[in-house]
Amino acid sequence: MTRVAAIDCGTNSIRLLVADAHPETGELVDLDRRMTIVRLGQGVDRTGRLAPEALERTFAACREYAAIIKEHGAEKIRFVATSASRDAENRDEFVRGVIDILGVEPEVITGDQEAEFSFTGATKELTGRDDLARPFLVVDIGGGSTEFVVGDDHVRAARSVDIGCVRMTERHLVHGQVVDPPTSDRIEAIRADIAAALDLVEQTVPLHEARTLVGLAGSVTTISAIAQNLPEYDSVAIHHSRIPYDRVREITEWLLASTHAERAAVPSMHPGRVDVIGAGALVLLSIMERIGAREVVVSEHDILDGIAWHAALDDE
Repeated sequence: MTRVAAIDCGTNSIRLLVADAHPETGELVDLDRRMTIVRLGQGVDRTGRLAPEALERTFAACREYAAIIKEHGAEKIRFVATSASRDAENRDEFVRGVIDILGVEPEVITGDQEAEFSFTGATKELTGRDDLARPFLVVDIGGGSTEFVVGDDHVRAARSVDIGCVRMTERHLVHGQVVDPPTSDRIEAIRADIAAALDLVEQTVPLHEARTLVGLAGSVTTISAIAQNLPEYDSVAIHHSRIPYDRVREITEWLLASTHAERAAVPSMHPGRVDVIGAGALVLLSIMERIGAREVVVSEHDILDGIAWHAALDDE
């Protein structure tokens, strides 16, 4: 057994998992799992830089996580940073801050590495299931980018494209403030960006060969919570839930037609997702339409679990 701490710092949120990894049994036992909305990617698409206030929010979360990691006595720490810090001109400032607080250098991974970790985290528990056909298509809808991975026990092909929920919202739905609800022409502009990105993905990833769609990250898990009418966010109910295409379409249409107040009133909605969930839902719906998926299997285990496994199995 190895006690590990994994941190996934994305465009919209930063997440921590402290767990005991048992490589012989394939079991990852959670000790602490949490998420903080920090919007590290605030304005990056427009300015090319990480905003000072976004960096401070992220460093505050890192200080909180450092105390938790110390309390649990994790033997190994692995910090992975994704889309926003990949794109930013001032990413060295981000790297220095993380080293000062946590004592480890953030790995600013490529989109392909991000996809590999996501696949490991999402499918490790699914490989023995007889009711889910292979190959899997794992789709991780993040804030800045979305990762697509097709594989069986191992990755066969992967691609990352810039159609995350924050990026699509900032690009098409913000004119001084969020356009609420968005007009049909803005929705069509998002659809056009998603369609172009899916065309790129299909050049290298055989999307139509997939037999089971597995959806990851906050946009997908929130849709599951809404579909189940959960009175609050419930990870146990959400993990491995299966949401039919028609229900995803209904929820997406409602989110895109609703106001900020209506979305915020959803009991399972995290406050940090209220303004970006419509774009995230549209990404998921567009993917399902492209491949003809009848349902999406929702996983709470994703890149964070993959990072933890890679940390546990790393001999260095």
